[in-house]
Amino acid sequence: MTRIIIIGGHGKVARKATPLLVEDGHEVTSVIRDPDQSKTITKLGAEPVLADIASMQKHEIEDLLRGQDLVVWAAGAGGGSAEKTYAVDRDAAIRSMDAAAAAGAERYVMVSYFGAGPDHGVPPDNDFYAYAEAKTQADAHLEESALKWTILQPSGLTEGPTTGKIDVHTEDAGQVSRGNVAEVIRAVAGAEASAVAGLKIPFNDGDTPIAEGLRHVR
Repeated sequence: MTRIIIIGGHGKVARKATPLLVEDGHEVTSVIRDPDQSKTITKLGAEPVLADIASMQKHEIEDLLRGQDLVVWAAGAGGGSAEKTYAVDRDAAIRSMDAAAAAGAERYVMVSYFGAGPDHGVPPDNDFYAYAEAKTQADAHLEESALKWTILQPSGLTEGPTTGKIDVHTEDAGQVSRGNVAEVIRAVAGAEASAVAGLKIPFNDGDTPIAEGLRHVR
């Protein structure tokens, strides 16, 4: 059993991943901001915890993560102002990484996006620029950390079918169902840390079973 904490537990991907992780025998804690979401989280089989990561200091997040084995970052500002995007997708994410390391939560799974990186190519006058920059900087901080990290880079998210199959051998962003992203989270969480640590996994929907696809990422 792995003790897993999902930050951003009421997001669409997180809500699909939670019952899968519970089904696999993991102990799942789900961090949410709205107390009205607690019933949903409980029905999914996780333990809801009310916390606003964006407003918490590193030591407070450290207390939240202590006793956990694996952190899944599935939170996001969800658009809006650039200031809010940087505050959540970059600054809060980075604080959570530092807190995870200090709390002894050695494994960290970041849900990023396809194309994140210094060469993301989004122009500064584009509304997506703040998000691209925030995720790029957060991912870079994670890569430089001592955590056993895995960075997931799904392409355009859809409500398409969950096929359990992806394509990890492409340089072009396409689409991937949120259900398949949840299945990738499940596969990474269930794998030996050594098998998935240090992996950046850009993926679309495809024809390769997820477990097989992960074996061919390196």
